Amino acid sequence: MAGQMCWLAGLGGGTKILHLREQAHQPWTPYTSFPQYRVPDLQIRGASKGWTTYQKLREVGWALIASDAAYVKTAALPVETQR
Repeated sequence: MAGQMCWLAGLGGGTKILHLREQAHQPWTPYTSFPQYRVPDLQIRGASKGWTTYQKLREVGWALIASDAAYVKTAALPVETQR
């Protein structure tokens, strides 16, 4: 299985940034802690931190988990399969 991605508030709250985990049992970690996956951010004011990394990882099969499901103890379903 490819990893999981989620948009969560960074340290101190506020703006959401991309968080990653390679396995569902692992804690969410900011994308900046994964140099092997990270893509440089867009240098545009207001651009989401991690957007270019998100695009790259989606292309290779990583799943996006809804922010409100990120800490649910049951297996989180990818956003695109929730209805």
